[in-house]
Amino acid sequence: MRGRARRRRSLGIAFALLLLVAAPVGAFTLKDSRGRDLILPAPPQRIVSLVPSVTEIAYALGGEDRLAGVTDFCDWPPEAQKKPRVGGMLAPNLELIIALKADLVVATTEGNRQETVDQLQRLGIPVFTVNPRRLSDVMTVIAQVGELTGRRAAVGPLVESLRRRVQAVDRAVRPYPRPKVLYVLWPEPLIVPGREGLVTELIDLAGGASVTAGEADSYPRFSLEAVVARAPEVIILARHGADGTPLARAPWERLTTLPAVRGGRVHSVDGTYLHRYGPRVVDGLELLARMIHPKAFR
Repeated sequence: MRGRARRRRSLGIAFALLLLVAAPVGAFTLKDSRGRDLILPAPPQRIVSLVPSVTEIAYALGGEDRLAGVTDFCDWPPEAQKKPRVGGMLAPNLELIIALKADLVVATTEGNRQETVDQLQRLGIPVFTVNPRRLSDVMTVIAQVGELTGRRAAVGPLVESLRRRVQAVDRAVRPYPRPKVLYVLWPEPLIVPGREGLVTELIDLAGGASVTAGEADSYPRFSLEAVVARAPEVIILARHGADGTPLARAPWERLTTLPAVRGGRVHSVDGTYLHRYGPRVVDGLELLARMIHPKAFR
């Protein structure tokens, strides 16, 4: 027994020493969405965001001063477009990131290539990864961005405000039956939210039943025949792009056998509210709820 106790003490001491080596006294440490520890000698001061959602969160928390650069897709709030641009999400300009003297890059596993992350790390630029899949994960990312931008105190009020709005939607739609909803992320090929998609959870919170909720993956392809077979009562078409042009409704309105078409319940929504996981995702939830249950919000 004494031998076991000594071994346990020895292991405990070794583990403590390992922590001291991995994270020097005064270091900035934070665990990312993949469970990896970010360890920096000091809090980051020049952050390049390769994620539009993270850029939105930084501004919502008042931490935009630490954003040294953003992608071409970081268009909200409008002030974010004045930040230095480093190109697209798939192939950002690494030379520009170096020129901006970034001491941290924030990336996502959905939208940024692993090759980009590997190249940044070879250049000695730390990378912090986010990848929320649920609304609760969105709140976690808000807290992480608060830590990265030195705005921890602003996290609580923002998260609490968002949660109150989510609860208000839940109360409003709870008394009503749950209509079958088809959400069209992209028309050709037809892409829909599946079991792991954040939009699927938002439809559920908005009082609907997504007809594609059982599909594998986050955003799988789907067939028009399957749409007809599942007879959605509400169809919501995501629109993309800065001009706000809605997706073509005519192909859907020709499917007159669908309850959604017969009932005049084919809607369009700005996809940036629902496909990004910043604070505006709750705006998107409220939009969905009004489309699915208009009577609940009169």
